[in-house]
Amino acid sequence: MDNYVTGSLIKKLREGKGMTQEELAGKVCVSAKAVSKWETGRGFPDIGLIESLAKALDISVIELLSGVDIRNKNRSSDMKKARFYVCPVCGNVIQATGEAVMTCCGITLPPLEAETPDEEHAINLEIVEDEYYVTVDHPMTKTHYISFLAAVSDQCIQFVKLYPEGGAETRFKINRVERIYAYCNHHGLFSLDLKPYRRGR
Repeated sequence: MDNYVTGSLIKKLREGKGMTQEELAGKVCVSAKAVSKWETGRGFPDIGLIESLAKALDISVIELLSGVDIRNKNRSSDMKKARFYVCPVCGNVIQATGEAVMTCCGITLPPLEAETPDEEHAINLEIVEDEYYVTVDHPMTKTHYISFLAAVSDQCIQFVKLYPEGGAETRFKINRVERIYAYCNHHGLFSLDLKPYRRGR
């Protein structure tokens, strides 16, 4: 990981909870001087204190170790705010219903930022009865391919993993789908808004 535990995050979380350095020190069984050193970057909390420190600051251990305070504000789990994370080492794909700290293979993963499809990553739709037949005209070689397709509604995520030398195609149930995603292992995530398609039906 790039960071261990940042003093600025400890200070921010402590102040956010209205705690003094002395109060935080009492919760993790250290001196106020030790907390002061952490917050000013003149020392680090021992690894054995991380779990109790995270509990005292009301944050996950992963968030504390990543040095980033990410609180999922999507408490209602609105699926339209879904995020995708892809591990560059093993290719693992992780889905979340909002912001989160995700790690895989020892790496903290950033959420993918979707772009509008360009010519090389055009997402094509055909309506077949109650389904969208989705295709992407893209090479599917062993080194460059569309890794997954997903359809997101306010209720669920339909997800299909794709593989090299296969077809970049699938079918999704139309019901309430608002956005289609395609992920290229070289160029990232692309998304297509389906509101115009629904209006045209």
